[in-house]
Amino acid sequence: MNIKEIHDTARSLVKGTCRVCPVCDGRACAGEVPGMGGAGSGASFRNNIAALAALRLTPRLIHSVRQPRTETWILGIPLALPLIVGPIGGISFNLGGAVSEEAYQRAVVDGAVQAGIIAALPDAVVKEVMRIGLECARRQGGRGIPFIKPWEPEPFEEKMDMVAEAGCSVVGSDLDSIGLITLSRMGHPVYPKSPRDLEGMADMAHKRSLKFLIKGIMAAEDARICLEAGVDGIVVSNHGGRVLDHVAGTAEVLPSVVSAVKGRMAILVDGGIRSGVDLLKMLALGADAVMIGRPYSVAAIGGGAEGVVLCTDIYREQLAQAMVMTGCPDVAQAGRHLLHQR
Repeated sequence: MNIKEIHDTARSLVKGTCRVCPVCDGRACAGEVPGMGGAGSGASFRNNIAALAALRLTPRLIHSVRQPRTETWILGIPLALPLIVGPIGGISFNLGGAVSEEAYQRAVVDGAVQAGIIAALPDAVVKEVMRIGLECARRQGGRGIPFIKPWEPEPFEEKMDMVAEAGCSVVGSDLDSIGLITLSRMGHPVYPKSPRDLEGMADMAHKRSLKFLIKGIMAAEDARICLEAGVDGIVVSNHGGRVLDHVAGTAEVLPSVVSAVKGRMAILVDGGIRSGVDLLKMLALGADAVMIGRPYSVAAIGGGAEGVVLCTDIYREQLAQAMVMTGCPDVAQAGRHLLHQR
């Protein structure tokens, strides 16, 4: 199996709900929500891609780096490289039932574990989506990071109990999902949270011995509020450009977030990351790890767990090569010095 075969198989299964483009940049699927596109004109999706493309690495070839260290730890979780599979669910809803929810999540969770990384698990109005993901994680010793929608306190706590029972060590909430039209259309909209609400959510997690992440941070001030609320980590994210048109790319806002909270909480980022080179750029801007969503959906649909492993291997090879070419011996030592300063 190779990446072309995986893409060809996925393309035949998704039947146009995703074009499986050579470059996943949101141009062909603009406005297709439900689907895999970005909201409105698709500008936010494209801005993620453009912000990363605008960054330039500086080759440094006089050094002794031959086998750079890609391994790291995030919130107590060991990773073969600083990469987590993004939480994408509702496959029947967004991709026309290309594969079953169970087959998809099993491929993602099992493939991630086999590749030495971890998958984030989705939540949805349909409770079965989270139950399936948690069962997949349970079979892997709790190796998965569930993201619970920012529901009202009672259903949120109910799902927090499910996470703890599955043996997971980290849980998150994708606050950026408040803009999802799919939730509103299904009669279950979610709303913004106050700083006090965040404190309560973090406290629920900590009482169950879980680390707590908030996803959807795009402003330094919101990052500081999360820190003050006791949140253990954040994901800089605009939900893949799927919730608000004309939003900045995540690589544009990441530096200000890093300046606000770096060293005091874990910082993850997603949005438009399509290669190991992109991954290194995000590390150079100060992220501790990245999350990648859409490319892994294609890999899982077209190749199952094996496709997820192959996709991860490609990212790791690209990352290692980029580290050698920039003289970076360890992902922990990636920084702004790797980027060309214009």
